[in-house]
Amino acid sequence: MPRIMPLSEARNRFTEIAEIVNAEKSTIEVTKRGKPILAILPWEVYESLVETLDIMSDENLMKTLRKGLRELKAGKIIPLKDAADELGYEL
Repeated sequence: MPRIMPLSEARNRFTEIAEIVNAEKSTIEVTKRGKPILAILPWEVYESLVETLDIMSDENLMKTLRKGLRELKAGKIIPLKDAADELGYEL
């Protein structure tokens, strides 16, 4: 759950915000007149969101992922060791 902070407080505590976000590993929801206008989040979370959006916007990758999930649900899986052996990898 994000910590809620009015814009005026965020403005006054700007230099502390990085410490707060990183220490709590959470998001700060900055509000103006009670409505959210900004989200401040740890860099790792931002990078993860961008990467997820990149993956989700890749039509071919999503098609492959959906196919894999259908095969998993249908029980069409092979043990990791067998797959590694088939690909010539050593575990």
